[in-house]
Amino acid sequence: MVEAVQDAGVVVTGAGGGIGAALARRFAAEGARVVVNDLDADRARAVADEIGGIAVAGDASAIVEAAREALGGAVDVYCANAGVASGGSEAAGEAVWAQAWDVNVMAHVRAAHALLPGWLERGKGRFVSTVSAAGLLTMIGAAPYSVTKHGAYAFAEWLSLTYRHRGIKVHAICPQGVRTDMLEATGSAGDLVLKPTAIEPQDVADALFKGIAEDRFLILPHPEVAGYYQVRASEPDRWLTNMNHLQQKWEAAAE
Repeated sequence: MVEAVQDAGVVVTGAGGGIGAALARRFAAEGARVVVNDLDADRARAVADEIGGIAVAGDASAIVEAAREALGGAVDVYCANAGVASGGSEAAGEAVWAQAWDVNVMAHVRAAHALLPGWLERGKGRFVSTVSAAGLLTMIGAAPYSVTKHGAYAFAEWLSLTYRHRGIKVHAICPQGVRTDMLEATGSAGDLVLKPTAIEPQDVADALFKGIAEDRFLILPHPEVAGYYQVRASEPDRWLTNMNHLQQKWEAAAE
C-alpha cells in the first residue's frame, strides 16, 4: 500500500474507461476515496459502482467544486486524465484545434486554478497529468494532439517547479501505446507506431504508483521513451530524420 494515498480524496477525470478507469481502480484498491468523472454518466457510474466510488459526470474543466463536495470538502489528489486524440495536420479545422487545446491543456489549467488556493493553504496536494509520450516526442499524423500534449507536459512541469517547495506534488505520465479506445482511434498511424509495443491500462496505473512511491515527476510506463527523449534533446537532426523516415513509411503504406 502507498501511504500517501490512503484515505485521500481522489478525482480521476475521463475515468469511464481506459487509463482513467485503471487509475480509479488502483486508487480505490490503495484505500483512497475516489470520484469517477466522465462525460458519459453511465460509464462513470459503472466504474464508481465497481470500486465503491462516487460518480460525478460532466466536463472535466468544471467539476472541481462538485468533486470537492462529494469528497466531504477536500480534494487531495487530482488526476487530469481526460483527453482527446485529435488527428490531422496543420490543415485540421479550427474547431479540432480548439477542442484539443481545451481538453488536453486548458482543462488542466482550470483544475489547477480551482485547486491550488486550498492546496497552498494546507501545504499539500497532488496533481497527476496524463500526458503522452507525444508530449515529450511527437506523433505522426496528429498535429493537434502532439502540440497540445506538449502543452500539457509544459504545464505540469511549470506547476512542479513553481510549487514543489510549498508541498505540491506533480506527476506527468507519458506512455506510448495503451490498449484503449483512444489507441483504436489513431488508425493506421497508431497501428504502425503504437500497437507493436502497446501495454494495458493497468500497467500505466502500476507505473504511476511506483512513481508516487519514489516521488518522481516523470512517469514512463514505456522506459525506452527516456532514450528517445535523450536523442531528441541531444541530436535533434538525427531524431527528426528518423521520425521523417517513419512518416515516409506511413505514407508509403497508405498508398
